[in-house]
Amino acid sequence: MADHDAFNALDVADVESAIRRLGQLPPAQSGLHVLNSDGGEVIVEPVSPIAVPQRLIKTLQRKGFRFVGTVREAEIPTLDAVRFAENAVATPAPRLSLVVLPFANLSGDPGQDYFADGVTESLTTDLSRISSSFVVGRHTAFAYKGKAADLKQIGRELNVRYILEGSVQRGSDRLRVNVQLVSAEDGNHFWADRFDKPISDLFEMQDEIVSRLANTLNAELLAAEARRAERSLNPDVMDLYFQGIARWNKRWTPDHMVQARSYFERALALDPDFVDALVGIAAVDAASATLFLVDDFQARLTAAETALTKALSLAPQHALAYMFLGIVLFMSNRAEQGIAECEHASALNRNLAEAHATIGAAKIFVGQAAETEACVREALRLSPRDEAVHRWMSYVGGAKLHLGFDNEAVSWLRQSLKANPNYPFAHLQLAAALAQLGKLEESRTTAKAGLSLDPGFTIRRLKAITFSDNLVFQAGGRRLIEGLRMAGVPEGASRGNSD
Repeated sequence: MADHDAFNALDVADVESAIRRLGQLPPAQSGLHVLNSDGGEVIVEPVSPIAVPQRLIKTLQRKGFRFVGTVREAEIPTLDAVRFAENAVATPAPRLSLVVLPFANLSGDPGQDYFADGVTESLTTDLSRISSSFVVGRHTAFAYKGKAADLKQIGRELNVRYILEGSVQRGSDRLRVNVQLVSAEDGNHFWADRFDKPISDLFEMQDEIVSRLANTLNAELLAAEARRAERSLNPDVMDLYFQGIARWNKRWTPDHMVQARSYFERALALDPDFVDALVGIAAVDAASATLFLVDDFQARLTAAETALTKALSLAPQHALAYMFLGIVLFMSNRAEQGIAECEHASALNRNLAEAHATIGAAKIFVGQAAETEACVREALRLSPRDEAVHRWMSYVGGAKLHLGFDNEAVSWLRQSLKANPNYPFAHLQLAAALAQLGKLEESRTTAKAGLSLDPGFTIRRLKAITFSDNLVFQAGGRRLIEGLRMAGVPEGASRGNSD
């Protein structure tokens, strides 16, 4: 089999967990399956049966770790070998560590195993793209196929915190998929869901199911880690990061933005090159500017771009960093470049629903608001229960307002507020659309609701920003401002701006 000098795509969490296990397996079974960032599996082997971990890695300044041991493809390890490793030395399971057990085929037809196995393999690959995650490779996971599962025992054997299990049942015209996320420590269930759909193209259905699961599980796993982090008396850099993510994933209010940024700043104080915290700070600054929560709009965008540039120099394949860079660009009169960055983010992570929605928002800035809805619908297809659904719907509402389709704008914006009643800008957009329809009393009531959530918002704050030189966009923007004025939104102190 082919030998390789090194593999560089392995996450640090993978490296740490793999190193802990090296030397614990008998010489005949030495090695452990882990996933690299491309979803491929490799076996990490010591140079000799008694090699020490320090001989296997080399520290690269400002980069992280690189393996210098031998890496080769290998056969599936036996469960006895895995259990030998588990019994040798007990070590804490890494954060965000997970195994996807082979989904059970409940169809009564062994010929349908391929679909259940396909969902398992695709989900394993896609979950490995979660930043800082450790996902046990599919070959190791498939060693448990068809065997009675004691989930806590499996967690100890594989040294993971979480176990995902599920089943697939295909009838004559419907397909049902059940999934549940379980704590490997105590067997408690964190989350469960079911997909029940008419059968169409099986491979398209597999892609849709996997994409939805990957997006939902990303949020569930991060929330679970944040709950753990809150119990830590001496939080380390990862604890602080997870707590920042927990605030970020709450409703986007000024207070939550401030809290999230504080945690990311504390994480960076411990590790100035921690990429995910850099991206977190940039996300907060970009969101605060995008939602008009701050007056120092340009300063926030500049700070975000600086942080993202550094993050991408350290992690050139970081999909979220590219997406937030796209947001910074299209909010600073560089929409075409912003769309390109978001498209690149989507290519790096096909499940990144937010990238599709962001492209939809950017289409407004280049005078193509008619294309916004299709982009957002793709995001909703990938992640229909996403925390960000309310924002995505407001993008379509804003696009419809720009196009003069005010009744459609009202419909989309009401849906946005149904998903999140505390989203201030959707209230203000809805107020503008209602005013354009002549419903002035309702528009003023709606504007007051938005201003109660963001008391600092003024028309001046909105007009102070040069979003785009596109004439079609500017015409749509004037409709928004006209509607806000009719709804009674305050003008704000003048800084010499004119219509």
